[in-house]
Amino acid sequence: MHEYHPPRQTEHENFLDPADWGSERLENRNFTTPKRGPCILIVVWLTLFTLFNAGAWLTNLISLPGNWLIVLSAAVFAYFIPESELHGIGWVGILGLALLAGVGELLEFAASAIAVGKKGASRRAMVLSIAGTMVGSLAGAFVTLPIPLIGPMVGALLGGALGALSGAWLGEVWKGKSLQEGWEVGKGAVIGKLLGTTGKLAVGALMVVVATLDAIW
Repeated sequence: MHEYHPPRQTEHENFLDPADWGSERLENRNFTTPKRGPCILIVVWLTLFTLFNAGAWLTNLISLPGNWLIVLSAAVFAYFIPESELHGIGWVGILGLALLAGVGELLEFAASAIAVGKKGASRRAMVLSIAGTMVGSLAGAFVTLPIPLIGPMVGALLGGALGALSGAWLGEVWKGKSLQEGWEVGKGAVIGKLLGTTGKLAVGALMVVVATLDAIW
């Protein structure tokens, strides 16, 4: 009489034979599980990538090159996670982001130059307006830190506008113009600052969306 031996299960089966319950053969059995490590890693990278880009976008409010930081983060992402059929950013996508960043800079510069130029601002006033914008943005964001999220954003925008006004006014008065003439140039600097920042933020928001979608698809 032949002894019955139940068929052995392959290493790809995930259920147990009752004959193996309590058996020492369980110690040597290899069970396969889905390899989710790379997938989870990519999700983590995508999340960090998007969060960093959102933070970089906000730095536009304090006159930092936030849009160019988005381009840099996209390049880093493309280096560590090369483009594939499922995900990743290609160098063509990075070039597109760089072009968008350039458009944002052009909008900011054009808005400021046109608004201040109409008031007959001097070069000194323009330089001091830019410096005042940076200082005012940082100060405004710092003062409004106790107000979560929205506080630093509004504070940076208003502080930058006030800094642009003060810098332009000081530059004109320094050049020997009257207080009223300095005030008119300062108002032009504020308008240029607000319009320029709005345009740059709009382009930056588009860049965040484009970078995220390109990384996913």
